[in-house]
Amino acid sequence: MNSPTTLRRVERVRHELKRRELTVKAVEPLTPQFRRITFVDESLSDFVSASFDDHVKVFIGDARRDHTPRRFDNAARELVIEFALHGEGPAAGWATHAKVGDTLAIGGPKGSMIVPLDYDWHLLVGDETAFPAVARRLEELPAGARAVVILQAADAADRREFESAADVDLTWFATDADLLAAVRALALPEGDGYAWCAGEAACMAALRRELVEVKGHPGESIRAAAYWKRGARGHHENL
Repeated sequence: MNSPTTLRRVERVRHELKRRELTVKAVEPLTPQFRRITFVDESLSDFVSASFDDHVKVFIGDARRDHTPRRFDNAARELVIEFALHGEGPAAGWATHAKVGDTLAIGGPKGSMIVPLDYDWHLLVGDETAFPAVARRLEELPAGARAVVILQAADAADRREFESAADVDLTWFATDADLLAAVRALALPEGDGYAWCAGEAACMAALRRELVEVKGHPGESIRAAAYWKRGARGHHENL
């Protein structure tokens, strides 16, 4: 078993809840099933997103969906969101047809959970819905940091490159079952680490049980989030 993880303060902060009406500035295909959309508006001058797994509410008709702020620039009044195009949800449909000049309303983020960068190691596990947060976290990690990344993408064409100054060990799998099996087979590195997992609810609950109850990773050093749930619409839950 690993040496005990020392207790670190993961800082939770609240932000002023604000609704913004944004305009599409640019649309960029990332992979066959992902589009990166850049929004602009003067209201983004005070936009705050302090953590890689923050989420904003995207309002499309009567629907509300959570999306990760992939990148933002207060000076340029810009916000980047990456949209998955697969599925029949309202956000996927909107993003598929989005063009320059279109508008979209967002709210938040209402808060952030700030995870320190100086852990001995970082474990990032997730499916396609986790890619924007994973990409943002890997860009944040400094040189000398160690990241073990286990990701799921059914279509190999969606298995993208991630930029990072850290030492990254990345492996890809095609199914939930393979993802879970990989985590079960993983020997957690020695030292003080933080685990972050996001994806389908049942899979993420199983991953959290494996890491905490089986492998003995401290509960205060893991965050597992259900970004979606089979058979449910608009599901987002911290496990």
